[in-house]
Amino acid sequence: MNKDLEADFKAAVERVNSHQEPFPADVLLRLYAYFKIATRDNNGPGSKTPLINAFKANALFQVQEMDTNEAKQNYVNCVNKYFNSL
Repeated sequence: MNKDLEADFKAAVERVNSHQEPFPADVLLRLYAYFKIATRDNNGPGSKTPLINAFKANALFQVQEMDTNEAKQNYVNCVNKYFNSL
């Protein structure tokens, strides 16, 4: 595993978790899907709202062929793109 990628991924996760403002829904869904693949989290969407679960399931479906490193890199890229646009 690429140690730089792992460090970048952890830093990006921390940045997202410490951010106080709400994220746009499309960004959140991408981050959710990348994170689930990157961390090999096989648990299904856990929202109490069926519509939210459907959106999460769709986001996961779109990235299901990604490997963990590709998902980590995409997560980092998505976070950087979002914060650079502020």
